Amino acid sequence: MPFRSKNTLERWLAEFHEQRGAGDLIRVLVQDGSEGSDTGLVVVPLANSSVSVFMEPIEIGDAQWRITIEPQPDFTILSSFQMHALAAEFTVAAELCAFLEAKSVGHDEDED
Repeated sequence: MPFRSKNTLERWLAEFHEQRGAGDLIRVLVQDGSEGSDTGLVVVPLANSSVSVFMEPIEIGDAQWRITIEPQPDFTILSSFQMHALAAEFTVAAELCAFLEAKSVGHDEDED
């Protein structure tokens, strides 16, 4: 069944970073899929928030991805400068998600 391995996602992330010039702190973590497949989990660290943001395919073989923003227990209080920086971080995450969806269309891991 087609999926995106950690190695594939790391290559795509390097390509995104090279094209966009952003996202150098974004990482791919090991995520075990069905039957032991290494599907990868893309983690986007946010410098201006304590929440974790990660993205993954909606399901194995699907070109659509979802972004999950974990809930936080406390309020986030930011200056206007920090809010602009956080908005820029979310913009990079959204662009990366769109990039990963575009790369996933028609991708078959067996071909790599």
